[in-house]
Amino acid sequence: MTLGLICLGLVLLLAVLRVPLAFALLGVSVGGISWEFGSDTAFSMISMTISDAVFSYELAVVPLFILMGNVLSRTGISADLFRAANAFLGSIRGGLALSTMVTCAGFSAVCGSSLATAATMSKVAYPSMKKYGYSDSMSSACIAAGGTLGILIPPSIILMIYGILTQSNIGDLFVAGVIPGLLGLALYMVAIYLIAVFSPNSAPRGSKSTTLEKVQSLKGVWPFFLLFALIIGGIYSKLFTATEAAGMGAGFALIIAIVQGRMTFQSFKHIFLESSFTSVMLYSVLFGSMLFAKLISFSGLGEGLLEMVTESGLSGYGLLFTILAVFLLLGCVMDSLAIILICVPLFTPIVVSNDIDLIWFGILVVVVTEIALIPPPIGMNVFVIKSTLQDISFKSIFKGLIPFIGVDLIRLLLLILFPALSLYLVS
Repeated sequence: MTLGLICLGLVLLLAVLRVPLAFALLGVSVGGISWEFGSDTAFSMISMTISDAVFSYELAVVPLFILMGNVLSRTGISADLFRAANAFLGSIRGGLALSTMVTCAGFSAVCGSSLATAATMSKVAYPSMKKYGYSDSMSSACIAAGGTLGILIPPSIILMIYGILTQSNIGDLFVAGVIPGLLGLALYMVAIYLIAVFSPNSAPRGSKSTTLEKVQSLKGVWPFFLLFALIIGGIYSKLFTATEAAGMGAGFALIIAIVQGRMTFQSFKHIFLESSFTSVMLYSVLFGSMLFAKLISFSGLGEGLLEMVTESGLSGYGLLFTILAVFLLLGCVMDSLAIILICVPLFTPIVVSNDIDLIWFGILVVVVTEIALIPPPIGMNVFVIKSTLQDISFKSIFKGLIPFIGVDLIRLLLLILFPALSLYLVS
């Protein structure tokens, strides 16, 4: 176990020091396997791991959903979603913030990335909230919290990676994420409304739209509803797999953008380059994580942890709360992708041996890492918003996030106590 513990500590240290995760995982894994079995074994294992992964049918889901998200984000659907949500909710107290939250949920449903959602909504929604007198803490915190919905509402990149690491059905994970994602949206909207009621100056009313304006605002959002119904409806009804859904989603997104006249050659080129770069980055860290999982297995660290858990007497909710606490603590100093890639291979054998459903556990893990995207000292979504809105201080953003972190913890507790919230649609 000593080798496994040293390598785990090195990966965590390099991740905290902001060394690119792919290099940290690959470097430590190759070094550890070389130390134990020789360099020839280490490098042959790299080639085997990469070749097996590259020819995996399930892994094709990653670049296809990334392509779909980039097509929709680059062709203006985020602005259309915000206009439609604002037309229906803008006149309510806190309406612009409610509209922002609904738009974040909708955009993340086709984007799959929390950071991309936060960055996009900073440009789309913040100017309107500033215009109508929203406080900096309220507007920025709303965008930061809304961006976290992108990690859970399907299609989610993190859920895809979790499914690949645990060999769980990605389609089932997507379906399981629907109710928890909508629950998060509902709780966020309740929090916004209560803040607007008790602190009217921080979230005043917006302008009222006519019935005609409401109807006209819906014209720009039909691609979102079509794609979401196609992907989730097709997976839920078992008409096609998650990989097939990704291919159809990407294909239809391109067709819609071309038909609407939103796709130029330059935007087409930019979308494919951006999708390629993102896919290569994710594949690199995924290959590193797969090799690291083999190192953990060879070192005996997984079996050692399982033995320690058995001897400690921890089981059921006690074990679950302990594992989730580890994820939550690591989230304060590391980004969500790093936590998933490092810790999921480590804890999966323990979860399986205690008969904890991997789909349910996956949703809980994603919710925990979602919470970790907004509190200090890391708060990746906060840093994204700060880089976009440089006039707002970190103190204002974190102050506004306190109610949202509170409702996130309430949602996590509900999902733990009532597994059916995650598993009902799957069953």
